[in-house]
Amino acid sequence: MKCVTIIGARPQFIKAAPVSAAMIESGLDEILIHTGQHYDYEMSQVFFDELKIPPPKYNLDISGGSHAQMTGQMLESIEAVIIKESPDFVLVYGDTNSTLAGSLAASKIHVPVVHMEAGLRSFNKKMPEEVNRILTDHISALLLCPSDTAISNLKNEGILEGVLAVGDIMADAAKQALKIVSNTENYLPKVADFNFENEFDLLTLHRAENTEDESKIRDIFKAFEHAKRPILFPIHPRTRKKIADLAISLPNQITTCEPFSYLSMASVLALSTNVLTDSGGLQKEAYWSKKPCITLREETEWVETLTGGANRLVGTDQKKIISSFELNEDIQFSDSLYGDGNSAPACVTAMINYFK
Repeated sequence: MKCVTIIGARPQFIKAAPVSAAMIESGLDEILIHTGQHYDYEMSQVFFDELKIPPPKYNLDISGGSHAQMTGQMLESIEAVIIKESPDFVLVYGDTNSTLAGSLAASKIHVPVVHMEAGLRSFNKKMPEEVNRILTDHISALLLCPSDTAISNLKNEGILEGVLAVGDIMADAAKQALKIVSNTENYLPKVADFNFENEFDLLTLHRAENTEDESKIRDIFKAFEHAKRPILFPIHPRTRKKIADLAISLPNQITTCEPFSYLSMASVLALSTNVLTDSGGLQKEAYWSKKPCITLREETEWVETLTGGANRLVGTDQKKIISSFELNEDIQFSDSLYGDGNSAPACVTAMINYFK
């Protein structure tokens, strides 16, 4: 049995690692396509190196340009590979342009699509990710869901066939990473003038809804002037450019650095006090690390993380951000949220059984 897997962005590399390992274990033949959506070393190759992901057979080297330009180029290139490889099915992850292009290319030539992380909804169609995940779900044959909420979302949209709850494969990678970094400082990055022995908060900021709106990005950094702890900010290249273009002066509390590898991020996360982010994946990683998360968005796909106060939605409202700096001592975490860290084998078994 042959599978073509399409990846292209940092979160997809993380998710693919345990699944690719489980495919090798099962004897399933996997052909990896890297679209090139995240293209530099810290955003791409280091993840293959650290997580021992098999090298892609095809690297499309498609990055930059508008959503339409990227998706169109990916569609054309992915279709050619699918026709050449003639797989039994195509596997896509998450909600990126690579996800949409892969699922569209496969469905147009009648190759079944498996969508990993199916059923997630933010209910905000202004987010390109929301459009990508909705379209992908509606053309997928097998929908692998991380939660009961995701299954309910699909049911509400009339999708009942081929829907399975398998847990979150990102839990597999995150829990393995925590084991690796908990007993060593080898993965702790060197950041000039930053002391990891002191309390600090970890910040990531990259979503276009925040970075492309001048008033929002200015409000966020204005609020950070009131931060009670130093903030470490591994800065996404696009965010760095936007800050420079707008001549935004960052508060003294913020120390910027280059993006981290996955294991370095896990190491830093384990030492942090709070997490400030507009990322979807980091909300969960913070939860599994038992770190309070302040999400710089008005909504989240991962609604289960809001239970017990572990994750708070503050958007870009300065007052809400400032009040979130006060530590909440009553936060409750569940050890089994989104699975037990053994979802990848279940996912691979589901694929084999569905297409045999």
